[in-house]
Amino acid sequence: MRLTVALALALALLTPAALQAEDKPAKDKEEKDKEKPAPKPFTLAHIKLSGGMDEKAPADLDPVFGSVGGETFRMTVDRIKKASTDKAVDAILLQIDGLGIGWGKLNELAQAVTRARKAGKKVYAHLESGSAKDYLLALACDEVAMPESGMLMLTGVRAEVTFFKGLFEKIGVKADFIPIGEFKSAAEPFTRDSLSDANRKQLTALVGDFYEHEIVGRIVAGRKPQKLTADQVKKLIDEGPYSAKQALKAGLIDRLNYFDDYTEALKAEAKAESLKVMKDYGKKKDEDLDMLGLMRKLLLGGSSKLGSSGSGSKVAVIYVTGAIMTGKSGASILGGETVGSETIVKAIKQAEEDKTVKAIVLRVDSPGGSALASDLIYNELKKSKKPVITSMSDVAASGGYYVAMSSKKIYAEPATITGSIGVISGKFATREMWDKLGIKSEVISRGANSGLLGSDEPFTASEKKRMKELMLDIYDQFLSKALDGRTKAGKKMTREELEKLAGGRVWTGRQAKEVGLIDELGTLEDAIRDAAKMGGIDTDKEIHLLQLPKAKNPLEALLGNVAGANGVKIDLRQVPRLREKFGGVEAMIDLKNEPTWLISPYGVLVK
Repeated sequence: MRLTVALALALALLTPAALQAEDKPAKDKEEKDKEKPAPKPFTLAHIKLSGGMDEKAPADLDPVFGSVGGETFRMTVDRIKKASTDKAVDAILLQIDGLGIGWGKLNELAQAVTRARKAGKKVYAHLESGSAKDYLLALACDEVAMPESGMLMLTGVRAEVTFFKGLFEKIGVKADFIPIGEFKSAAEPFTRDSLSDANRKQLTALVGDFYEHEIVGRIVAGRKPQKLTADQVKKLIDEGPYSAKQALKAGLIDRLNYFDDYTEALKAEAKAESLKVMKDYGKKKDEDLDMLGLMRKLLLGGSSKLGSSGSGSKVAVIYVTGAIMTGKSGASILGGETVGSETIVKAIKQAEEDKTVKAIVLRVDSPGGSALASDLIYNELKKSKKPVITSMSDVAASGGYYVAMSSKKIYAEPATITGSIGVISGKFATREMWDKLGIKSEVISRGANSGLLGSDEPFTASEKKRMKELMLDIYDQFLSKALDGRTKAGKKMTREELEKLAGGRVWTGRQAKEVGLIDELGTLEDAIRDAAKMGGIDTDKEIHLLQLPKAKNPLEALLGNVAGANGVKIDLRQVPRLREKFGGVEAMIDLKNEPTWLISPYGVLVK
């Protein structure tokens, strides 16, 4: 009985209020746990780098056709730059797989990585194909990883020249060319079956510079913890290529990891509870298609903000990409790019007339082409009342150098191929080929030199004499304008000193800086900042750009890929070896209607 009463009293004391008070600490803990933010994931900005990267003004994302032209080189550099200042990003992960770029762009990408690291971001590289340029870019990162099945193709550097003289003889074509300048070797692949002494000399110097600075120097600088000397690196190159395991053992890479395993390893090292990989960080996505957009684009042409970034004062960036021709820019006969003087002159005028544009940067990635077209572009730039600076990409030689000569300052990458101050002209005589095919023709003419531009016969003695006189006059103009440009840029140089640097000789950007053909080694970003300063723009704030020439509207671009000014195009960009072999032939064919050319050795591959 007493036990029953005691139990009743105890139950009476456990009122709802008492029960709630007893449960309150547990509820408070639950609420605090809910209010507590979830642990921040380790966030990687993932950027994949592969293939070629075009030098051109970016195209808008179109609601009908999506992204026309794909991602440009500058857009890629800007994505790395954006990640370096993004507070949501803990580190940058570059997935590098088969870069198809030249040495100038390689250096510019490496500089973008270096700037990101200086901004406080770790940058990691994961290689897949392990090509030499993939690896050289990865050396700019904090760490290099490869899958254990990978291969590091570190074998050195070489210049390769393909000769077509034997082929032409078999099909009945005779290449008849007149070079002005001892080193002007653009026609050698068609007129010889081996290198001339002068060409061998300049290519040997070019390859030596690339080897010492772009390969050995980069590896020494990029593998500092391993304390590799230049001699040790050269020995490693001679013993290459390497399996991923061998590369790790030799101190050339840092770890073996498949891509997904690598991201998890980086998360573990950061002691983070979770991982977030921002796939294709900063890459613009195609907008959804819609009928309104279709009608607007097809019927009205639509509105475009293409090439413009922001408002207020701007720097205009004008892209000169591909072989230089008279007329409008377009596609070359084998699917490459040509830059037309008409298109570029129009872009320069637009930049000159735009009151918000305070300075102009000419971005050149061209081996040259037509002497006339190059001079028309040069002249329009010379007339500009705004500061003009040139930024050289992979190649800015011959006509590519010519268009830069009126600039207040010329920037180049250390490995840019430039110079080649000289003139060449010629033609492919096809009479024997037509005879073999059973095709005959007869000519009735007046004038000793009436066949000068004819395609059947080589030059007569009279035609060759007159052509050479014309070319010497153009060469004299080239030298005079180059000397004038160098003098205005503050370089003390005599005509005789310039002539020793000319004669068609090519130089690396590093060599060109030493001899005074350019002013500074630096990136497009450096040139833009310098131009902004010259134009009175505050460089502590974002520099807005007007990028020109504007891309064609989507329908024009679509039709242009099928046929253009030169007829049906054959796109060999997807067959790299064919493109390498026949790129020089393509340039010569594209220039068939131009009497004199400013073109660098097109058949040379430095890889």
